[in-house]
Amino acid sequence: MRGNLEFLVIGFLVLAILLAMAGLIEGSCPGRTCPENTCPGNGCPEVQVFTEHSWIYSQGTINDMRIYQTAEGYEGQKLVTGTRGTGTVSRTIDAQVYGGNGYNEIWANEWGVFQNRPTRYAAPITKSDLKNALCAKNYEVGSVYSESYSDLVELIKDTTVAETDNESVYSVHSEVEGTAKVGAHVQRSARAVPVYTMTGQYSGYLNMRMSLESGGYNSVLTLPCP
Repeated sequence: MRGNLEFLVIGFLVLAILLAMAGLIEGSCPGRTCPENTCPGNGCPEVQVFTEHSWIYSQGTINDMRIYQTAEGYEGQKLVTGTRGTGTVSRTIDAQVYGGNGYNEIWANEWGVFQNRPTRYAAPITKSDLKNALCAKNYEVGSVYSESYSDLVELIKDTTVAETDNESVYSVHSEVEGTAKVGAHVQRSARAVPVYTMTGQYSGYLNMRMSLESGGYNSVLTLPCP
């Protein structure tokens, strides 16, 4: 009887080991399923997926820049775009970034009309102290978006933030006379490359529509507002 019990205990141990090995082979991480059935180290691969759709119409001064990349240094794909100066700008940007776990892709399109002509916007004689600001952070995904408005003559805004442990979506529609500052940063972890960095400052009249969507797995970053 004792020998049979020992045999059963050993059998259960062997079965448990085989099941654990099967789980590793299939790539199951604790609490989640990793993309492409891989589970290196103590966490999932640093998969970073980002999508941007944006449109602006600006009359006044504009100074903005975007950086997209899939890997650090001289590896992967890179794209930088920006606009600076005074005039009238109508511009659309659509971009998608796939980085990490074998993905190394950037697709982007920028369409615009840039006119160096005097702006119809006139700054108010009396300086306004009216301000508005928002900052949203998702530590699980590793994303942050911020917007601030100052020297306001008029502001009409509709900002929607949707954040979960797997995804961040920032949807922005603002029409402003004054000064607008916007910024965003997407970086899954401290050892991952930032797939998206954006800063922008606009003075005058601005009509802005923008949608930023990012996804990833467990970030441990400290995220300052841009």
